[in-house]
Amino acid sequence: MATRETPPPLGGDGNDETNPHQSAVPSAPPARRTLEPGLRTPAVTQAPPKPRVPPSRDARPPSGPLPELRPPASSPPPPAMSAPPRQARHDEAFEAGRSPARPSAPPRGQSGPRAQAPRFYPPQPRTLADTGLTETMAEELILKALFFSGELRGSEIANRICLPTPIVDEVIENLRRQKYLDLKGGGGLGVGKSAMVFTLTSFASDLVKQILERNRYNGPAPVRLEDWFEAVKAQTVRGSRINRARMEEQLAGLVVEDDIYDGLGPALNSGRAVFFYGPPGNGKTAICQRLVRCYDGDIYVPHALLIDDFIIRVFDPTLHKAQPAEPGGPGHDARWVRCARPMVVVGGELTLETLDLIYSPDVKFYEAPFQLKATNGLLLIDDFGRQKVSPRDLLNRWIVPLENDTDYLTLHTGKKLQVPFDCFVAFSTNLDPADLVDDAFLRRVRYKLEVKPPDEQQFHLIFEAECRRKNVPYDADQVQHLIDVHYTGHGRRFAACQPRDLLEQVVDICHYRGIAPKLSPELFALAAKNYFAKFTRDER
Repeated sequence: MATRETPPPLGGDGNDETNPHQSAVPSAPPARRTLEPGLRTPAVTQAPPKPRVPPSRDARPPSGPLPELRPPASSPPPPAMSAPPRQARHDEAFEAGRSPARPSAPPRGQSGPRAQAPRFYPPQPRTLADTGLTETMAEELILKALFFSGELRGSEIANRICLPTPIVDEVIENLRRQKYLDLKGGGGLGVGKSAMVFTLTSFASDLVKQILERNRYNGPAPVRLEDWFEAVKAQTVRGSRINRARMEEQLAGLVVEDDIYDGLGPALNSGRAVFFYGPPGNGKTAICQRLVRCYDGDIYVPHALLIDDFIIRVFDPTLHKAQPAEPGGPGHDARWVRCARPMVVVGGELTLETLDLIYSPDVKFYEAPFQLKATNGLLLIDDFGRQKVSPRDLLNRWIVPLENDTDYLTLHTGKKLQVPFDCFVAFSTNLDPADLVDDAFLRRVRYKLEVKPPDEQQFHLIFEAECRRKNVPYDADQVQHLIDVHYTGHGRRFAACQPRDLLEQVVDICHYRGIAPKLSPELFALAAKNYFAKFTRDER
């Protein structure tokens, strides 16, 4: 390698004009690219790309080499992002800054009766310009992928950074001309660069070290912020048309009163927020966990977002359930994952810090907060009032997003970032609402629903449903004996969770005795003794 020519700077072949966003290469051999302090990857261009038609099923990539993209020497630095006025209802970027390149209508073949067809579809990019990424960003993603893996085939690199093979091949060839990549050999499978095995050269060592000092993100290529804005708008939960039949279908198996249905339906259609309150153990959480199923259509979630040259990781496999692609449909942009609408649950662990961008100084990129991961889905704040932060401080944090559909996040540099707030928020508490909320909050959460304990008839219905679920023969007389002896006789109130809990203990006792699960006074007595045990303070 010592006999080769001095490598040109990353992002060019040595014959182009000087790139104003990159520092000059020193003349002393061996050549290394040095980055000035604070150097950032050029931000995405302000003007949206020209509209293009999404590829059809028989579309083929264009012939010939892909054009090389470099910003002109006169390109001004990207403007600083400042926080818009809080009284503004929508950021201008939400409307004017959206890229018209991505149609919100699904592709052909997905408009049938299938209820889960998405309303937004990201077509596969055909050029680097379509991705909205700079050539430098693409090159750095490939270099980091090879650094963390040692060696990769061309096809493995494309899968790792989720960009089409023709785009990756062009970037790889450019890196080889700059002498940052070397060809180790072929794998004997496939043709072209996809089957070739690549590794880093010694010239790339210092360069990769500088790249990792800025961020250690290693994964799929990020999506432009304005493209995500468009996706959020197309996949919104606002203005849905959910009826009683749809809700009964999704809440099947739960005993729900009519006033809960009548209150939840309009709340879901508004896509705003609902406040559940009532005694513990009566199904507030169980109802919330099924509400997200009432919304039609899968959504596309980006793996990561690009803000200037900072990366925010959004896709979370523990929260976003990936769905299979349409069989025989056209390929989509692999930087987006087709998912069911997310259901994000946070409880006592919620703090104000977890509601903002989470920056790690070790890896130098951001993790999206809970509410951003719940975009186009449902966010359940369970056990409201039991968080480490005071209810008043937590409510103050939510007032602006609930009012303006807009949230404000803070980068570690202090810069404010305005993002859409598009998720159905459900607050659930078993504490007295009068001790938690004020009039300003209640005005913004328009739907308030009390989940009451079941009456005796509903208790029977819940017990019967639990028996069917656990394959235990239901006996109404035995359940009535349980009510007369262990409820009425002790002045106990019903709770919707008690049939499930008592029946589970009955089943456990039967399995211990080696008998088939059944309902009997003796088994109910043993289960009630354990379940309703009372503890008294020792006065000694």
